[in-house]
Amino acid sequence: MTEYKRYLVTAALPYANGPVHIGHLAGVYVPADIYVRYLRMNKKDVVFVCGSDEHGVPITIKAMKENCTPQDIVDRYDAIIRKSFEEFGISFSNYSRTSHELHSKVSSDFFKTLYDKGEFVEQTSEQYYDEEAHQFLADRYIMGTCPKCGAEGAYGDQCEKCGSSLSPEELINPVSKLSGSALVKKPTKHWYLPLDKHEEFLRKWILEDHKEWKSNVYGQCKSWLDSGLHPRAVSRDLDWGVPLPLPNTEGKVLYVWFDAPIGYITSTQECTQDWEKYWKSEDTKLVHFIGKDNIVFHCIVFPVMLKAHGGYILPDNVPANEFLNLEGDKISTSRNWAVWLNEYLEDFKDQQDTLRYVLTANAPETKDNDFTWKDFQARNNNELVAILGNFINRVVVLTHKYFGGKVPAQGQLTETDKQALQAIVEAKENISKNIENYRFRDALKDAMQLARVGNKYLTETEPWKLIKTDEARVATILNVGLQITANCGILFEPFLPFSAKKILKMMNLASATWDDAGNVNLMEEGKEIAQAELLFRKIEDSEVDAQIERLKKIKAEQETQAAMNAPVAPQKETITYDDFAKMDIRMGTILAAERVPKTDKLMKLTVNVGIDTRTVVSGIAEHFTPEECVGRQVCVLVNLKPRTMKNIESQGMILMAENADGTLHFIETEKKIKDGSAIS
Repeated sequence: MTEYKRYLVTAALPYANGPVHIGHLAGVYVPADIYVRYLRMNKKDVVFVCGSDEHGVPITIKAMKENCTPQDIVDRYDAIIRKSFEEFGISFSNYSRTSHELHSKVSSDFFKTLYDKGEFVEQTSEQYYDEEAHQFLADRYIMGTCPKCGAEGAYGDQCEKCGSSLSPEELINPVSKLSGSALVKKPTKHWYLPLDKHEEFLRKWILEDHKEWKSNVYGQCKSWLDSGLHPRAVSRDLDWGVPLPLPNTEGKVLYVWFDAPIGYITSTQECTQDWEKYWKSEDTKLVHFIGKDNIVFHCIVFPVMLKAHGGYILPDNVPANEFLNLEGDKISTSRNWAVWLNEYLEDFKDQQDTLRYVLTANAPETKDNDFTWKDFQARNNNELVAILGNFINRVVVLTHKYFGGKVPAQGQLTETDKQALQAIVEAKENISKNIENYRFRDALKDAMQLARVGNKYLTETEPWKLIKTDEARVATILNVGLQITANCGILFEPFLPFSAKKILKMMNLASATWDDAGNVNLMEEGKEIAQAELLFRKIEDSEVDAQIERLKKIKAEQETQAAMNAPVAPQKETITYDDFAKMDIRMGTILAAERVPKTDKLMKLTVNVGIDTRTVVSGIAEHFTPEECVGRQVCVLVNLKPRTMKNIESQGMILMAENADGTLHFIETEKKIKDGSAIS
């Protein structure tokens, strides 16, 4: 490990307009916590900071929807987020809030320093203004008709119906979301950070000096730099945020992306009076843990802010992760397509380590990965329960059964014993190397490999069979097993802190450091151990099936809502009454139905239309089974010219309603009426 006197570790500030979900945990907070726990076990001086990001337009919009204040919103979600982190063992030195008064002062002072040094560019531009509400409008406060799909209610930055990115100028008939009034454009002044001025510095600092950064981080930075940087506004017209600390700037605040990273500095100041040595000493290692959507802010924008200010160190590494998907679909807070941490613990009480394990084992370190409930169940049952939990339980139970709960003497070691003990040494070395290089998934594999070795060792040596004939040999086997168990308690601590604590308690080890790991004689002969304690429980099919059904229900509701909100097809060419009168539409009952072989869409229907019983071929097989069709009363166009499809003559057409998402529905009457009745 490179020697630094101290470590400053930051985790991306979660946005306080909703709870945190598994994507947040996998992408940022578990990896950061693993790293910090490892450093602390190595007796390093570490400050680990985070806090709620509580400014910005989305929070004001949520407050407006719920008819409350922005402060009400952030107070509510800050409490939920804090509790989730605490319950999952995320070991922050301090968790702050950007709505704190100290943060406002620190951010204002930071801005003023850059302003006084002439680091900003002032620029006046015309922006939309609501004369009734007396304020300039952020893009999300502007609504109109989408120019791409024609949907009403599109925002000034995006149409949520078709997903197109927009600008307010593109909207048709834009109006204010605040008052509903038409908009005018007025000039407004803002301050910009000229990122282009710092391109040369960034190119050397990132592309030459930090080639060791993860490929996804390095690649995204290079792409930004190769595309050319531009000035970025640091202020905006809003009444929620840190007020711009300049005269005659009422109604202007610091842009949330500018004040949020300064929240790391604020959080550090809250937890130590010596905060400057963590932010301004070259012998401090600064590491930012973030998701890929924050790479540009932490690798380009924030470093420029720190360098322009002067006196601050720059991040040594930014090990950003990619995104975690859920059951094959992108996690979305707005669509409720997520596993929320506060809800997870209601369904899986005391199983924080199970989720920590699965999210680390499947971490999106270099590419997007997928979380599925079946994989969650399999990893818990087949790895945590069947390997780690099973091994430790057997060692502890057998030690109590055969040796009164005391560490037995270690006799002469066989080659098998030596290999098992050597696995302890190798595990420590491999885990250390991988954690220090931010490969937490591989580090966890190394830890689990030690448990596999222990489980296999116990299974192959079979001490329960030898006890009647060779007690001394059993003593050696269980001694080796206890050495592996104790080391598992240490080596799993960064990953599974709750379970590791239980293991160390069983081994009667009050505390242990990383230096203690790798010791093949950690458990001394005669030392008493505690009774076995359950580490993990099996997860039943019914538990994960319930979670899958919940997600299916959410998706079905959203698809229905999307279909209802989708724009309908435009009106067709105008016809005369005589055109309509030519169509003979009658009620009929489907008597039989079968799929047409070698087709996906066609269904052969036998229909009683009152005047006769006829065959109709309809393209509904993707939407209905034959069983769902039989017995239905339907509308049939009976005087349509017959048409042969797949050697079947179709004598009419079933009338269907097609939703905007392409789903079909039968047109039915309120009550059953006589077959052959005309529709006019």
